[in-house]
Amino acid sequence: MRWRAIDEPQPGPKWAGLFREFWPDYHKWWVREGPEARPGYLDSVNALKRHMPELLPLYEELCGLAGGADHAARFLSFYCPPPYLSACSQALWPGPEPVLVRNYDYSPHAFDGVVMRTEWLGRAVLGTSDSLWGLVDGINDAGLAVSLTFGGRRVVGEGFGVPLILRYVLQTCETAEEAGAALSRLPTHMSYNVTVVDRDRKFLTAFMAPDRKAVLKHVSVATNHQEKVEWDSHARFTATVERERFLLQRLTLHVESEEKFIGAFLKPPLYSSAFSEGFGTLYTAVYRPRKLEMELRWPGSVWHMPLMAFDERTLAVQVPVF
Repeated sequence: MRWRAIDEPQPGPKWAGLFREFWPDYHKWWVREGPEARPGYLDSVNALKRHMPELLPLYEELCGLAGGADHAARFLSFYCPPPYLSACSQALWPGPEPVLVRNYDYSPHAFDGVVMRTEWLGRAVLGTSDSLWGLVDGINDAGLAVSLTFGGRRVVGEGFGVPLILRYVLQTCETAEEAGAALSRLPTHMSYNVTVVDRDRKFLTAFMAPDRKAVLKHVSVATNHQEKVEWDSHARFTATVERERFLLQRLTLHVESEEKFIGAFLKPPLYSSAFSEGFGTLYTAVYRPRKLEMELRWPGSVWHMPLMAFDERTLAVQVPVF
């Protein structure tokens, strides 16, 4: 896998270059059910105005950099996108410093491999990019960190793709409490578990769904189901219950160091080799809110990225199969 770390404080030529590079594949995915299956431009913009008005100036600027075409503008709203599945595990290490650790299990053929640092709307944000301006995990300069896992439900409804929801949280929130309030009201098109932790060690997990109200829980572990398993075949294939139990046991039965806890994510049962099925572990992310830093890890490799002293670079990673 080829990774790139990109630093562009305001939207400009670097973002426009990423759009030109990734748009053909994203467009093919977005129209796979036909463009009429996706909301029109006015519906998409009105949804942003209603639910995420703070992002509207940024959205309009990005649409301009993307060329202003109808399909690109509708795609960038990320309102009611095509459904997609991932696996993932995430947990908070219960030490003196808050540390959020997550595995991202997804297809390597549908992944940007981009870490992006921005200062959009006056706030520094660093995270793993998805859909060109969304994030699947990240941290902001207030010391708020966030990550997601798929919620293990088939239901698809009206709402936003979760990467844009994470972007919104990091752009507009400073505490776990503020993030929880945002996650409670934002509509999502599929079910996701979003864990947030702030620099004061306050944390929560939001169980979001398109067909029912979000549930906020003071829990530090999330895999691929919510309060109970609702999709049996997906749960068996991804071993969501077994991974959750494994993490809970490590948090309650073992007193171990931060490094040992992180190391558990780099080998089975948390580390997945199901790359051919689209659920292999592409990376392990480590977020330290008080230190304002992010790490990406693979077995045998560590990539350290401070939010306030960020270096652009590229990295080639050989993803192991156990």
